[in-house]
Amino acid sequence: MVNLIWASMAIIGIVYALFNGTMDQVNQAIFESANQAVTLTIGLISILIFWLGIMKIAEKASILNMLAKLFRPIILKIFPDLPKDHPVIGYILSNITANIFGLGNAATPMGIKAMEEMKKLSNSDEASRSMITFLALNTSSLTLIPTTVIAIRIQFGSQEPTEIVGTTIIATIISTVAAILIDRYFYYKSLRRK
Repeated sequence: MVNLIWASMAIIGIVYALFNGTMDQVNQAIFESANQAVTLTIGLISILIFWLGIMKIAEKASILNMLAKLFRPIILKIFPDLPKDHPVIGYILSNITANIFGLGNAATPMGIKAMEEMKKLSNSDEASRSMITFLALNTSSLTLIPTTVIAIRIQFGSQEPTEIVGTTIIATIISTVAAILIDRYFYYKSLRRK
């Protein structure tokens, strides 16, 4: 559906440019945007590689294990349906830890693996309670260091690229708490209906 929306917008824009006589501006914008996209991507890759290296150092120094132990009781409370010693808990913890450091791209494989494991546990075609909770938690994603946003701000010449850290922490704490509360509200509401 999203592909159809984007394709429709592009076609409408090109047709409008043809009738308006501004096709040369559209062509120029296409090539400039493609150039900016390549430059931005290369810049983001370098920042992502740097932070993935930091994560690897943190893993070797057992910092990630300490964070996992710190968050484990919270995760077990948030996901009471999951077995306590199942590998899915490790995938969830890895995903959340990567999101905390603003490494959404690094968090994605662990999130997918966690969803696959939860699907195996549920033995159903419908999303389980844990899957819905994980999706809500992952979408809101508590972030302490928004590395991707900082990298974008650096790429575009921001004087203070890290000034957003405080507001990011506040915003993601609020979004994470709201996601958990809304998830629980609808879960208990569905139980009352049954």
